[in-house]
Amino acid sequence: MSAEAEASSPSSQDGKGKASRVIRMGTRQSQLARIQTDSVADKLKELYSDVHLEIVGMTTTGDKILDKALSKIGQKSLFTKELENALERNEVDLVVHSLKDLPTTLPPGFTIGAVLKRENPHDAVVLHPKHKGKTLETLPENSVIGTSSLRRAAQLKKRFPHLDFKDIRGNLNTRLRKLDEKDDFAAIILAAAGLKRMGWENRISQILDPEDCMYAVGQGALAIEVRARDEDILEMVSVLHDPDTVLRCIAERAFLRHLEGGCSVPVAVHTQVKDSQLYLTGAVYSLDGSDSLKETMQTSISAAAQKSPEGVDELLQRVGVTASKISGEAQDRAERLGIDLADLLLSKGAKEILTVARQLNDAR
Repeated sequence: MSAEAEASSPSSQDGKGKASRVIRMGTRQSQLARIQTDSVADKLKELYSDVHLEIVGMTTTGDKILDKALSKIGQKSLFTKELENALERNEVDLVVHSLKDLPTTLPPGFTIGAVLKRENPHDAVVLHPKHKGKTLETLPENSVIGTSSLRRAAQLKKRFPHLDFKDIRGNLNTRLRKLDEKDDFAAIILAAAGLKRMGWENRISQILDPEDCMYAVGQGALAIEVRARDEDILEMVSVLHDPDTVLRCIAERAFLRHLEGGCSVPVAVHTQVKDSQLYLTGAVYSLDGSDSLKETMQTSISAAAQKSPEGVDELLQRVGVTASKISGEAQDRAERLGIDLADLLLSKGAKEILTVARQLNDAR
């Protein structure tokens, strides 16, 4: 780290009286967010033993407004704005997010400095205890399924027309309590990654494969957001980038941004890297899932091209991500893949489907 950065940052004394730099990590207050932030802190401690990490918890707009569906609040950055405000005021040095919470366009001066190796990105079914052993397919007619996501509801309404879907809000603990303690829901749909990080894998009754429900852009990946001008912090966190996850998520974010989508419209993706090829499947849906468009495209990202040449310092952002140690060519191809797939869907009528979905959602 630079001497200037050392001088301008808080420091503390280690046991030997030596000054160590204090890095303040911002996070949401929820138990899951703290677990995710602690996992990132552990990785940084392993790499930088001379850095002292402090975790600063905050409550976001999305955490406070629990009586409305996320898609109805009508505000971007529901789970990130307060954290970014703290970053802008230099109250924290970096922020740990679930990548799916981060808009595809970040505020000026910010960048995603690391995208960590992705956990299982798929959605999971958590059944009410009385339905143990069942699946969505075998649940009784008109069983109520809880989800706060238009994307999940649209896909599952089409796939399982015998079920009813109802909004459920709150953090993981709250939603599981609402499921278990009342008879309002036969099951709820949650991200498998969050359940695993909480140590609640035993509650997963069914993992939804892409034929049933494709996932949200960035789902299952953790992101570290930093001030773009803080080159020492950017350099420090950049070693946490997972190349395959970075390329998959750049493609997904480019797809969503080009569609001008967000949480108020049902957009879903599925990506994989296989034999030096990046595959992206993307889809848009009407609110009830009856109208949809879905296509798959691929691009080459050869292993040799995944590392930048020695001495090349690429600080170019792609859909908000700065990954200087990963081939710029591979990142460009991933971004182009997302844009090309969005253009293909737009040429087939995606804009009309999403416009109607947004209008109907606003009118609900």
